[in-house]
Amino acid sequence: MEYRIEHDALGQMQVPADAYWGAQTQRSLQNFRIGTEKMPAEIIEAFAYLKKAAAIANNRLGRLDDEKCRLVSSVCDEILEGKLDGEFPLAVWQTGSGTQSNMNLNEVIANRGNELAGKICLHPNDTVNMSQSSNDTFPTAMHIAAVLQVSGKLLPALEAMTKSLRKLEEDNRGIIKSGRTHLMDAVPITFSQEISGWRGMLEKSANYIRLALEPVRELALGGTAVGTGLNAPRGFAEAAAAAVTELTGEKFVSEENKFHALTSKDALVFLHGAVKALAADMMKIANDVRWLSSGPRGGLKEIDIPENEPGSSIMPGKVNPTQCEQVTMVAVQVMGNDAAVGIAASQGNFELNVFMPVIAYNVLQSVRLMADSIDSFRTNCVDGIRAIRERMQYYVENSLMLVTALNPHIGYENAAKVSLKAYRENLSLKEAAVSLGFLTEEEFDRYVRPEEMV
Repeated sequence: MEYRIEHDALGQMQVPADAYWGAQTQRSLQNFRIGTEKMPAEIIEAFAYLKKAAAIANNRLGRLDDEKCRLVSSVCDEILEGKLDGEFPLAVWQTGSGTQSNMNLNEVIANRGNELAGKICLHPNDTVNMSQSSNDTFPTAMHIAAVLQVSGKLLPALEAMTKSLRKLEEDNRGIIKSGRTHLMDAVPITFSQEISGWRGMLEKSANYIRLALEPVRELALGGTAVGTGLNAPRGFAEAAAAAVTELTGEKFVSEENKFHALTSKDALVFLHGAVKALAADMMKIANDVRWLSSGPRGGLKEIDIPENEPGSSIMPGKVNPTQCEQVTMVAVQVMGNDAAVGIAASQGNFELNVFMPVIAYNVLQSVRLMADSIDSFRTNCVDGIRAIRERMQYYVENSLMLVTALNPHIGYENAAKVSLKAYRENLSLKEAAVSLGFLTEEEFDRYVRPEEMV
């Protein structure tokens, strides 16, 4: 491999000749050979928006000339178009402020910009990082990435799933089935009512996520090193936030208290908590679906789900609820990520939190996984759910909990005697009630009407 010599404050470094990054990126590559987890692509995208917005703000405030602003902006556009994807190789497990990834962007933008200009006119720190610090750019990138991914991927996935559930609900109106609590028989419910519970969960989760997204729209940019805004001109924070809004199409504002913005990650904790709540709901829905489809002969088998692939390498013809399984595994991962996010956010010291890369990695992984998982579950399972009406009717007709309708007529204790006698002697509820002398057959038929119990 051919190398060129780059330098930073600590001296010279050999850098691959075909790479746009510089000495600080190379030092990070050599000093943090840890794991396989790289800085998320969503963070790189957010940084590209941020660096372009900062250049625009500096230009509007008279700090950066038109040529340099144009060059920085052009390289940021190339990053957003994916043309420089191989230039951001750093590990998540680096400095806790994300300084090395900030410098990775600064170096790539400067070197590629100089190449475009055919001369040296951009400096990583003095030009690309003008009016900024890693301490305010990295938390800003975290917030931009979270808003873009939640708004662009997770909420649309939730809306599509809600639409599918609403259709499933409409298609199954009037189908009566046995309700279940504690995994035991309960009074009747309609299948559409059961589905409406799933739909309601996701609608509520979407609302919680939208609410939690609002604080994440507040940006740390302009606080520079410790929140005082040293070396940033007056008005830079507001101008940069306005530029990010223009570039992304999402609303962002400058956070009023930059000391809070740099040291606290509570907005991302709040957002991830809402994502965890969604994971809990998805866990419940997926478990319901696999219980209801269990069988085909030894389980409940109230619904059919799509047969997507063979389920066993030894048992011929076996088909498993694999989409339910991926949802529940993703939910577990998100719940684990929530613990990491919460603990990392609690570790701010004085003017800075130095666990930011791991927070970014976990938040963005959770959002990405939930969006992908929900889309997969919808297209490969939910859209193909079919009610097995005769099975549902069988469970309703044989449910001992229909006896609940007799409470107002013979009292709870007598109704319990009916239920227990029917169960222990393998009788129908009607047979048990009549044999105990509590009701006539005609009275039983008048009082126990499943269609009037839902």
